[in-house]
Amino acid sequence: MVIALRRWGPLVVGVLLCFLLLALAGGGGKARADATGEQTGGSQDLAGELSEEVGHGKIALNFIWVFLGAILVFFMQAGFAMVETGFTQERNAVHVMMTNFTIFAIGTLGYFLVGYALMFGGVGALATLGGAEILNAKLEVARGWSILGLKGFALSGSGVYDVGVFLFFLFQVVFMDTAATIVTGAMAERWKFKAFVVYGFFMSMVLYPVFGHWVWGGGWLSQLGSNLGLGHGFVDFAGSSVVHAVGGICALAGAIVIGPRIGRFDRDGKPRAIPGHNVPMAIIGVIILVFGWFGFNAGSTLSGNDLRLAVVAVNTLLAACAGCLAAMFFMWRKCGKPDPSMTANGMLAGLVAVTAPCAFVPSWASLIIGAVAGVLVCVGVFALERRGIDDPVGAVAVHGMNGLWGVLSLGLFADGTYGAGLNGVEGAVRGLFFGDAGQLAAQAIGAIACVAFVFGLSYLFFRLQDRWQGIRVSPQEEVDGLDAHEMGVSAYTDDSRISLPVPEPVASAGGDIAAARG
Repeated sequence: MVIALRRWGPLVVGVLLCFLLLALAGGGGKARADATGEQTGGSQDLAGELSEEVGHGKIALNFIWVFLGAILVFFMQAGFAMVETGFTQERNAVHVMMTNFTIFAIGTLGYFLVGYALMFGGVGALATLGGAEILNAKLEVARGWSILGLKGFALSGSGVYDVGVFLFFLFQVVFMDTAATIVTGAMAERWKFKAFVVYGFFMSMVLYPVFGHWVWGGGWLSQLGSNLGLGHGFVDFAGSSVVHAVGGICALAGAIVIGPRIGRFDRDGKPRAIPGHNVPMAIIGVIILVFGWFGFNAGSTLSGNDLRLAVVAVNTLLAACAGCLAAMFFMWRKCGKPDPSMTANGMLAGLVAVTAPCAFVPSWASLIIGAVAGVLVCVGVFALERRGIDDPVGAVAVHGMNGLWGVLSLGLFADGTYGAGLNGVEGAVRGLFFGDAGQLAAQAIGAIACVAFVFGLSYLFFRLQDRWQGIRVSPQEEVDGLDAHEMGVSAYTDDSRISLPVPEPVASAGGDIAAARG
C-alpha cells in the first residue's frame, strides 16, 4: 500500500490539479454580467487585454530602439572631436577639442530652451512613441504652409511633460549637436572661443531648428507634395540637409568671414598645405563616426518594429565604403599616393550623402551615391582652395556639398518600395528614375531653400558678430597657438610646441587676413 502511494500519489495529485485548473478556466470563459447588466465574454476580454499588452510592448520596443539610436549618435561626438583635432596643428589641439566638447553643453541648453519648440512644436502626434498629439501649435503663413513650431519651450506647456515628448527631445538634440559641431572644424585654429560660444546658441536656438521645422516639423517644404503635388514633398530621412548641409553651409559662411589661416596661401593666392598633426587619431575618429552613424540612420525609423532598418543599415555601410574607395583611388591617380586624409573624408562623404535616401533606395544605388560623394569631396576641397577659402578639416565639402547631393540623389533613385503615406501623400516615394519627376523637383526646391536660408542668415550673423564682438584671434595668438592664449594649457608636455617664435611675415599676414575678410 505504501509503495503504491509513493508510486501513484504524485500522478493522482497532478491529475486533480489539472481538473481544478480546467474548471477555473471554464468558469472564466462563461458569459458574465458587467456593471450595466450586459453579457460579456471572458474570452473577448482576454483578447482585448492581450491586444493592449501587445500594443504596449511595441511602444516599449520603439522607446528602447530610439534611446539606443540617441546614445549611438551622442557617441559620434567623440569621433568628430578626434577627426577635427587630428586634422589640425598640435598647438591648437586643446582648443579644437574644447569646441567639440562644449558645443554639446551649449547646444543642448539652447535647444532645450527654444530650439526644440521652434522645430517640433507643431509636428503633431508622435505615432511610434505613444501617439498623443501634444506638440500641436505652429505658425502658418497660410493653411498648410507652416514656418515655425510654437509649443514645448523649455519642455514645458500643456501636456508636454510626457515620456514620448521627452524621448523625442533626447533623440533630436544629438542630431542638432552634429550640425553644430561641423562648423567648429571649418573655422578651427583662428576662432575666438568666446565668439564660438555665442555661435553655439545661434545654431541651436535659431538656424538649425527653423530649417529643421520646414523639413521634419511639418513645415512648408515637407508639404510640397500635399500643397503643390510634387512627390511626397521634400524628403530627408535622417538629415543630409537638415543636419549636414545646414552645418556645412554655415561653415562655409563662417570660413569666408573669418578668413584663411596665416600661411595657408602665398602672396599669389596659391594654397600651401598645413598638415594635421595626428592623422591616425583622425582615422580612428572616422571609425567611431561610422559606428555611430548606424544609430543616426537606422535609428531614424523611430521604430524597432520597422524592419526597414535593415535596408537602412546596409545602405549606410555600402555608401560609406564606396565613398572611401572612390576618394582613395581619385587621390591616388591625381597625386600618386592614396592620401589617408582624403580617404577618411571620402568615407564620411559617403555617409553624409546616403543619410537622406538610405531608406528609399536599392543597394546598388547606395553604391553609386557613395562613390559620387567620394569624388565630390575631393573636387570640392580643391575648388574651395582655388577660391581662397580655408577649411582645415574639409567640413564644407564633406557635409555641405554632399548633404545637398544626398537629397538630390533621393529624387533620382528612390524606388517606390518605402514611404507610403509619408507627408500625407498616398503611395511610396519614387524618384525620377522610377517614374516621379515631381519628387526630384521637390528635392531641388528644398536644396535651394537650404542654401539660400542657411548661407544668408549665417553670413549675416558672422558679419555682425565680427563687427560687434570680433571672431578672430590676433596674428600673434594664432602663431603662438590657441592652446597657450585661449586655453592656458597644452595638449602635449613639450613646451616648445607651444612657445613658438613669431615669424617675420606676421604683420603682413595680418594685413592679408584683413584683405581676405573684406
